[in-house]
Amino acid sequence: MSGGCVRWVLNHAVRAVCGLSPGYRTPASRFLKCSERSNIVAASWSRPPFSTAVDDTEQTPATKKKKQDPRAHATISSVGRKIPQRQIQVISETGENLGTMHRADVIRVMDEQGLKLVLLSEHKDPPVYQLMSGKQIHQEQLKLRERQKAKPAPVQVKELTFSCGIASHDLTTKLKQVESWLEKKHHVRITLRSGREDPAVNLDTALEEMVQQMEIMVGFVSKPKIIRDGRAAMCVLRPPSAKEISQREKNNTAAPQSADSGSRTTPSSGSPVSTPDTTDGSIQQ
Repeated sequence: MSGGCVRWVLNHAVRAVCGLSPGYRTPASRFLKCSERSNIVAASWSRPPFSTAVDDTEQTPATKKKKQDPRAHATISSVGRKIPQRQIQVISETGENLGTMHRADVIRVMDEQGLKLVLLSEHKDPPVYQLMSGKQIHQEQLKLRERQKAKPAPVQVKELTFSCGIASHDLTTKLKQVESWLEKKHHVRITLRSGREDPAVNLDTALEEMVQQMEIMVGFVSKPKIIRDGRAAMCVLRPPSAKEISQREKNNTAAPQSADSGSRTTPSSGSPVSTPDTTDGSIQQ
């Protein structure tokens, strides 16, 4: 086939795609537009049916909203004069329940007494608001900040594992590490495991004896107990509370006094007098 025939066939094919009559000669710009349209048609033929490639490029993924802790930005502030509810329950400046009031009446009271409206509970029906002065709102904000600062930090649990055949020096080093963790207000989980060549011992008793070697007062979250089918023992230590420390100090001060009184009087029997343990074994020293 000659070159003229090829051009004639291509010319008629382009005119058929662009919808032109056979005798109409297109300028170069329109010919380019028609070629672009033919390229688009050819590209659409190359894609399989029900293709979503174009839709995927045009659609933007929806941004997910982060969940916020409602207590993270808890504050006390005035709602102003724009009260969204028509009927609300109102608490007076002195804490008296004024009952359910229309928002127009609440605004009138605010203007007459120079007070501000603070939302207390939005989930009740009707919602509860309180009338406060600017000084009262400031004081409540200070109290809220103090409560947020006083919230205890989450407790960290440290873990320590060693075998019952541990050397004395290594045991002392590990117990020092446990003491440093307890001084930082951490909890410590200690696991004592038995080795294959170690002699058979009561692991819970051995673990309790090791804890007794510590030089500081400790408390038990979980006392020594057997785990792993008798192959290990575990306990969880915690720092002692202020109440437990004061009780321990009272017991220590009462012990010398009882010893002095016992030396002055002759006991009727040879058995010593023991002070009852009020901590129920939760404190170990």
